[in-house]
Amino acid sequence: MAIKHDNNLPVFKENYGKPKDCPTDHLHNQVPGVVKRLLESWSSKSCYEHISSTPIPSKQKIIEIIERTRKILFPGFFTQKRLHPTNLEFHIGSETNELYDEVVEQIHVTIRHDCSRHNRTCKNSDILSHELALKFIDTLPEIAEILASDIRATLKGDPATKSPDEVIFCYPGLLATSIYRIAHVLHEIEVPTIPRIMTEHAHSLTGIDIHPGATIGEGFFIDHGTGVVIGETCVIGNNVRLYQGVTLGALSLGPDAGAKMKNTKRHPTIEDNVIIYSNTTILGGETVIGEGATIGGNNWLTESVDPGTRVLVRKPELIYSSKKRP
Repeated sequence: MAIKHDNNLPVFKENYGKPKDCPTDHLHNQVPGVVKRLLESWSSKSCYEHISSTPIPSKQKIIEIIERTRKILFPGFFTQKRLHPTNLEFHIGSETNELYDEVVEQIHVTIRHDCSRHNRTCKNSDILSHELALKFIDTLPEIAEILASDIRATLKGDPATKSPDEVIFCYPGLLATSIYRIAHVLHEIEVPTIPRIMTEHAHSLTGIDIHPGATIGEGFFIDHGTGVVIGETCVIGNNVRLYQGVTLGALSLGPDAGAKMKNTKRHPTIEDNVIIYSNTTILGGETVIGEGATIGGNNWLTESVDPGTRVLVRKPELIYSSKKRP
């Protein structure tokens, strides 16, 4: 029988007697037993842990790298300081130097962690981290240029937008694409872990999941965006437009696919000037959507489409019925 304590929590009289005599100390004493079981699970490797003197990458600092990089790529949009021609060079120089130091730190930590995780000797990680950071910084002008083409594609393809400012501030497709383009550079120069942290951060913000290993050309436009998935080995050409819910994925994979298919092309190729409408799924590494094709909504494709082809689902039959009133 449950009775009410003074704080309205139930107390079971048959177990504890009067509410004021309810014991709690012996429950606290059971916590060390749980700790012991956790230690046993970690020592048996049935669970995953990071018990090491080697530092681990900081997700928060990697997110800060994304934010600083976007400040550089879109000067004046994400800063509190007002920019004008007389202070622009100083501002960009300061931000880029800060970014270089932050990238060096996180690459260094990540390389050391990766070596530790895979039992490899980690030689010259400090020098390598500086070299990789410089390679990343050196691509910023090209990233800015290709993002400008993405903005132009958005303005061209969406009559609802009124200005590039609106696209930069508001569009989740551009946010996900810009983070992808930053992460893709780091993926290409073989920086471990950091690229996936970046794109999964974009995924959590926008609902758009782009693997940093995917190859995407200029003038890329994702409209609305929620639910878009682009796999690791996907190749997308120039001036491609996707709508919400599009999946560019892999065919059904076996239980050992993680090891057996690691270096195989599993995701489709989308050639230049293709439009893919909402909730369409295109699967398979040998599937090619030819240049200029238009793929309508709610399609499921596992075979290639010739250039210039329109693929549409037949109009469904709607049945209207009503009950006659007596």
